[in-house]
Amino acid sequence: MWAEACDLMEEAQRLHRQFFRPNATARAQATWEPPVDVFEDEHELVIVAAMPGVIAERVRVVHESGVLVVRGERPLPFAGQRFAVRQLEIPYGTFERRITLPAGRYEAGAPELTYGCLVLRLRRIG
Repeated sequence: MWAEACDLMEEAQRLHRQFFRPNATARAQATWEPPVDVFEDEHELVIVAAMPGVIAERVRVVHESGVLVVRGERPLPFAGQRFAVRQLEIPYGTFERRITLPAGRYEAGAPELTYGCLVLRLRRIG
């Protein structure tokens, strides 16, 4: 039973590192990567990036040579107030996520920020 508990703890730590790891390939100021899901059919790609607490004005999406780049910032709440940090598990600061797109041409729809997730729809062209 103890070995099973240790295995579960290791798996939880692995998942935490996977989803909230500092981005090693991006600019030095990016401190975390939002996790993404990518869905695809014959007509479009739908990308969902989890970023609860991030307002639309703090998110930028750009296309760079077959890669979709999502950049932004989630500021630390209560910064500059009288509170001391007792526990900090949610990533804050600047973020960047690079999503390699499958070959092809795409037309981007309007980004939607819904329920703490950025939803990007890319319609296939041609």
